[in-house]
Amino acid sequence: MPKVSVLMGVYNCSETLGRSIESIINQTFTDWEMIICDDGSSDNSAEIVVSYQAKDPRIVLLRNGENRGLAFTLNRCIELSCGEYCARMDGDDVCAPDRFKKQVDFLDAHTEYGFVSTTMKRFDEYGVYQDPEVQGLYEPVMKDYIKGSPFCHAPAMIRKKAYEAVGGYRDIEMTRQMEDYDMWFRMYAADIKGCIIREPLYSMFDGRSAAHRRTFKRRLNEAKVRREGYKAINAPAYAYLYIMKPVVLGLIPQWLYRLIR
Repeated sequence: MPKVSVLMGVYNCSETLGRSIESIINQTFTDWEMIICDDGSSDNSAEIVVSYQAKDPRIVLLRNGENRGLAFTLNRCIELSCGEYCARMDGDDVCAPDRFKKQVDFLDAHTEYGFVSTTMKRFDEYGVYQDPEVQGLYEPVMKDYIKGSPFCHAPAMIRKKAYEAVGGYRDIEMTRQMEDYDMWFRMYAADIKGCIIREPLYSMFDGRSAAHRRTFKRRLNEAKVRREGYKAINAPAYAYLYIMKPVVLGLIPQWLYRLIR
């Protein structure tokens, strides 16, 4: 049985998928399997996975008959996974060669935590534009959950038993594009703690067109997830004022959002 199961959902990311897979193959920690689920791509993403699968038997390919969304896709990966730890990965990002080694060492040494994430560099078509400098470990507290999603989802490594304790991701309309925030709330409510390694072991591609994915519908979903999450963690009354934060941000024109970004 592998120690780590990598969970990757892919949808039309053929231009970047190869570099993402290679950043896993090049990990210094090698006891892993990689479960990639193609979520109804219309490009050749699945064929790219097959080409890597032929060279590395640790890679497993699943296919959805149609586009079902990230929650459904990741739940399929979790169901098939054999690892003690599940590492998230997206098909347009890359991670540092020692990412898995450092996260596995942390979880092995700190059994009180159900998961660990890291900070991220952000890059676009022109290079890296955000590189966090703060170092050390940090355990988010309730105020962090209230203000926004406290963990970066893509670089998270989660104990499989923690996923199972909360039933995985909720595949419902309200959590679309908010799957992680919803799950962090449910884990916090179940007394499953997470920690952040404040070292950018992951690089997220956040291109110039990314603002178009931050739709007003997504903002409404975030408001709903916040409302339900605050209730689940018994947040104080003032927290409910933050429900309107994503709605207000959603009213900002796209050109102004890109300028601020």
